Amino acid sequence: QVTLVESGGELVQAGDSLRLSCVASGRSFSSHIMGWFRQAPGMEREFVASILKNGQSPAYADSVKGRFTISRDNDKNTLYLQMDSLKPEDTAVYYCGMHQSLSYSLRSVRSRSAFGYWGQGTQVSVSS
Repeated sequence: QVTLVESGGELVQAGDSLRLSCVASGRSFSSHIMGWFRQAPGMEREFVASILKNGQSPAYADSVKGRFTISRDNDKNTLYLQMDSLKPEDTAVYYCGMHQSLSYSLRSVRSRSAFGYWGQGTQVSVSS
């Protein structure tokens, strides 16, 4: 199995920046697509960003494009999400996920059902 542990979530003000981290263990991190998803109260868990195994072809939700940057360091088994110009609507629990299959498609890299392993989540709160 794989264990994913997120960190970095805090209470911040609108316009501030945060960087989230996700450390993986128990599996070959560098062989898998990784992604960030978020879930606000009363809402479904939604796609935020994903990245291929060698750091290629990052994908973003329209709501965060231009403000968030996903990256990974395979030597450290760590995934990152740099969040700039934060807005109150970014408030959510942020989850790190590992794409289950070594094969992928344009659809699967944005679909939570394709990510078979999850961390416990880290809370990001943005005040107005």
